[in-house]
Amino acid sequence: MAQELNSVNLSLDFLSVCEAAAIAAARTMGQGDRKYSDHVAVEAMREQMDTVPMRGRIVIGEGERDEAPMLYIGEEVGAGARGRGDGDFPEVDIAVDPLEGTNLCALGANNAIAVLAASERGGLLNAPDLYMDKIVVGPSSRGAIDIDAPVKDNLKAIARRLGRDVEDLTVIVLDRSRHKKLIQDVRDSGARIRLIGDGDLSAGISAAVAGTNIHALMGIGGAPEGVLKAAALKCLNGEIQARLVFDPERLGVDGDKVPPRADVLARLNEMGISDPDKIYDTNDLAPGKKVIFAATGVTDGSLLKGVRFFGAGKRTHSLIMTTESRHIRFIDTVHVEGGPDTVIRF
Repeated sequence: MAQELNSVNLSLDFLSVCEAAAIAAARTMGQGDRKYSDHVAVEAMREQMDTVPMRGRIVIGEGERDEAPMLYIGEEVGAGARGRGDGDFPEVDIAVDPLEGTNLCALGANNAIAVLAASERGGLLNAPDLYMDKIVVGPSSRGAIDIDAPVKDNLKAIARRLGRDVEDLTVIVLDRSRHKKLIQDVRDSGARIRLIGDGDLSAGISAAVAGTNIHALMGIGGAPEGVLKAAALKCLNGEIQARLVFDPERLGVDGDKVPPRADVLARLNEMGISDPDKIYDTNDLAPGKKVIFAATGVTDGSLLKGVRFFGAGKRTHSLIMTTESRHIRFIDTVHVEGGPDTVIRF
């Protein structure tokens, strides 16, 4: 019989998993090869994950088995996978993005992070690798948004909850051609807008934290990233509303990447998704009662500092959250290498 998941105990194990991926990716920072950066992050995360005392299953990873040699959807990981290790282990579903912001890392730009979310079996949606329209807000605006409402109405509702004018709001949007109308709608409402090239996961977390001067995230991004956002928002008491998007007209140039509608619907049916137009909320995307979210900075960002290397080691900055403990921890770790005479830098 499997042990019950103890998210508090496992959180530090998952911290080490994210740290390993971040350190590996950071060594490639600025080299201009995003595929290699992602590759080393995946390998490091996979190797460290096999030391974690669990029977883990990847529900969101690098893709299907034929396309991803490691951390593919359905892969078993952890010390208890396929009979490795002794004793009973908790069964854990895991969503990973070993390097969120591959282009950011390759260019040496800000906000690249290594990310992992975990929960008890069935606690994370097995989201298809499609696009997803999303709106993300913090605790104060929870219950006030409606993904079907006009942009100006959502911004007015957010402003009322925050006790400020719409003109005082800042909205983050990915800088993509598909967002031309969204960007214009935000500007027409009077709100400020911050366009980002990549890294909307860390931006979504910022929208849920008071004091960041980010009040919402809007727009179309990846569905797998939506699940990771939901796991973080569940720990932060924020809210996400989302809907799958596979209409080429809405996606603009990105629509060329979407399979025919009949193929998409067949894939969704295989994954147990009967309503392709369903509006997902935070608990739909991350229904687990024991959710863990971990992230480590690869490059400097608004949320986390990047990896620092020095002669006798390296330093990482991470975020760990669990719904079970209700703790949100920022962890600054110095990884010491060398002998007893090593000089430690703080």
